[in-house]
Amino acid sequence: MPLIVQKYGGSSVADAKSVKRVAQRIAETKKAGNDVVVVVSAMGDTTDDLLDLSAQVSDNPPSRELDILLTAGERISMALLAMAINQLGIVAKSFTGQQAGVLTDAVYGKAHIVDVVPDRIRESLTDGEVAIVAGFQGVNPAMNDATTLGRGGSDTTAVAIAAGLDADVCEIFTDVDGVFTADPRIVASARKVENITYEEMLELAANGAKVLAVRSVEYARRHNVPIHVRSSFTSANGTFITAHARIPGSPDPIDGEIVEAPIISGVAHDRSEAKITIEGVPDTLGRAALIFETVADAETNIDMIVQNAPIGDHNVTDISFTLPQDDLTKTVAALEAKRDEIGYAALHYDDKIGKLSLIGAGMKSNPGVTAKLFGALRDAGINIEMITTSEIRISVVTRVNQLNDAVKAIHSAFDLDSHDGQAQVYAGTGR
Repeated sequence: MPLIVQKYGGSSVADAKSVKRVAQRIAETKKAGNDVVVVVSAMGDTTDDLLDLSAQVSDNPPSRELDILLTAGERISMALLAMAINQLGIVAKSFTGQQAGVLTDAVYGKAHIVDVVPDRIRESLTDGEVAIVAGFQGVNPAMNDATTLGRGGSDTTAVAIAAGLDADVCEIFTDVDGVFTADPRIVASARKVENITYEEMLELAANGAKVLAVRSVEYARRHNVPIHVRSSFTSANGTFITAHARIPGSPDPIDGEIVEAPIISGVAHDRSEAKITIEGVPDTLGRAALIFETVADAETNIDMIVQNAPIGDHNVTDISFTLPQDDLTKTVAALEAKRDEIGYAALHYDDKIGKLSLIGAGMKSNPGVTAKLFGALRDAGINIEMITTSEIRISVVTRVNQLNDAVKAIHSAFDLDSHDGQAQVYAGTGR
């Protein structure tokens, strides 16, 4: 039998009616002659509600206890879903991350999967059952403690289990019809992408596209797990994500890329970043290293970096970089504590920025993409503050209040609009 791993996000199982609808879909997949494993997220806003509860009883809850609390959300949804499937006459059993063999490191709140030992899942499949697995969670085997994987962790759980079981495909069900050329909540004319490579999807996810978690795409690429992103509200095909391009309408990968593949796959945006500028940094050996060692010690990931050339005879320079807004306060504090050692003149920060990224494997062999991008932003009256590039991506920083207009301008400039009507958003969360 083909083995299919399906993942359903919180918006797909937001209430009892939604759970029953998803159960019916799973039952149909099983009756079609497939072995089925399902990974499920917490219902609706359950995780946020649990976090709010923790904040009401503790200013600084222990990370171990917080992880135990948050795993409850997925346990509720997995049990309810298993009940609903059994009601339809198909035997289903639910499993926590620990029972499913999802082994992680000991970093509470953002654990990484180190191995998957899905023995109980295999036993369930052998018995002809549908296995329902709680996403977002695992166990640290050294301490036998529950851990959570961070936001988007259910996507990663699904891909990891698909890899561990050597599944034929991992279907990620969400509240949109697939991966779009832009967020359909901003660009109503965004077009669904039929096929996309792991590399392009990684760039989209890393630069703000919310349909898939970055870590899940990384895991899929490493283990060559085909992903099919599709809507839980329709039966239509969505977007296939594989190592190579696919022939439209075909689930079979082809060797190499399609010669006439689109130059641009999509436009991503991110309004969750901030910018730090350090002025008057002595332009001497090791100063930049000291700055970014300080940032690393604060456990902050950085994205874009710009260093100006020294001006005049002062032999000083300015360094700017972007980082997650959530890490801004601690990073500024760490840098201010090292001010005398680094020797900079001033530090400024800005949390009103937005990042726009243009992504496509075809841009590496097509001149003029950069000129068209900058020209479209100029014509829309949008100033560029920072620029960074990779082989298949160009990212720019603008004012956050101009970000939506920038996305629309670039989307139209590269003829990414759909001619088949507006994109459908069924639930509103993007997950």
